Amino acid sequence: MDRFLPFEWIAALRFLREGRMQTALIIIGVAIGVGVIVFMSALLTGLQANIIRRTLSAQAHIVILPPEEAPRVQRALHPATALTVVQPQAQRLQSIDQWQSVRSMLQAMPEVTAVSPIASGPAFAQRGEASRAVTLIGIEPEHYVRVIALADKIVAGRLRLTSNDVVIGTELASDLGAEIGDKVRISTASGGQSVLSVTGIYDLGAKTVNLRNVYVALRSAQSLLDLAGGVSSIDLTVAHLFDAEDIAQRISGRTGLTADSWIHTNAQFVVALRAQTLSNSLIRFFVGLSVAFGIASVLVVSVVQKTREIGILRAMGASRGQMLRVFLIQGGLVGCGGSLVGAALGLGFATLFRTFARNADGTPLFPIQLDYSLYLWAALLASLTGVIAAVMPARRAAKLDPVVAIRG
Repeated sequence: MDRFLPFEWIAALRFLREGRMQTALIIIGVAIGVGVIVFMSALLTGLQANIIRRTLSAQAHIVILPPEEAPRVQRALHPATALTVVQPQAQRLQSIDQWQSVRSMLQAMPEVTAVSPIASGPAFAQRGEASRAVTLIGIEPEHYVRVIALADKIVAGRLRLTSNDVVIGTELASDLGAEIGDKVRISTASGGQSVLSVTGIYDLGAKTVNLRNVYVALRSAQSLLDLAGGVSSIDLTVAHLFDAEDIAQRISGRTGLTADSWIHTNAQFVVALRAQTLSNSLIRFFVGLSVAFGIASVLVVSVVQKTREIGILRAMGASRGQMLRVFLIQGGLVGCGGSLVGAALGLGFATLFRTFARNADGTPLFPIQLDYSLYLWAALLASLTGVIAAVMPARRAAKLDPVVAIRG
């Protein structure tokens, strides 16, 4: 096969074969480095995805609200006093003006994947002597489930909302002692009251949400909250989560309404995510740096050990460029071989960890996300690192004077 290969490849392969122990050790080192990068990246990516999924399980990507009422300026009673008092206006429950037109505009935006009108406000849920303050949420189930997967979170009954139905959380059901088919009285500050039948009990994974949120049909909420066909907010989801803030600002600019994205609402959480991403990048950088130094050190030793052979090749007509390429090829081959072994090692360890490291309920102990593009990225990075690490030894080999090298 050697006769079909260029001179540089033949020399590089023979040098690697002659130093089998060194070659094997550096390939193992590269493989361990790549394996660590692959496993840690899969673990941290899966952890981030799981945290985001849990955070947004009961929250829309963007919430459209009516504009806040302007503060009321209250002048001082004494005419000689120049000071004025700016008193915040009490925020009453408002409806979004022409919300049907706003919904149509949102649905026409290519970035928006789902839109759901909401009528919500404070209320009390009562059954017998038990009473709890809740948030009454009126929805259109066929639209709302595309924003919040409420139907998938039903643990008893079903998501059915007619004018006489209500769906409550597990915590509230426990506090009220309510089960499927029981009657719950809902009353609001505007004087609306209704006795509704519990048709479903949900668990969204957050105790506060399970205790506070009470779902009824949109028209029922409009009647109870005295919104007269209006909605208090519009929930929507977008195709790309981290574009939510930019999209919210555009919507606010076009409509004059308040648009709060999940990024704005969970600012501290997003900061923590960015810190985690930075730590992942630092791990990759330092592991890659250690791999580069390992390859470079082995090739420097190889140049020293092969000084006489390099001198003979130069005396036989090998050019400086050819000797440079010989050691660059060695670095690339070591990086590529180590990356392939490391990618397989990281994939195997991640698969074993996801299969056998589980909680008592059978769920994975840590959510590991296997993204096969990551393995290709790690392999290409390791190969490139090998070539870059070989530059210094390759230049040293290319600069050797053949006469001095042969004399030793």
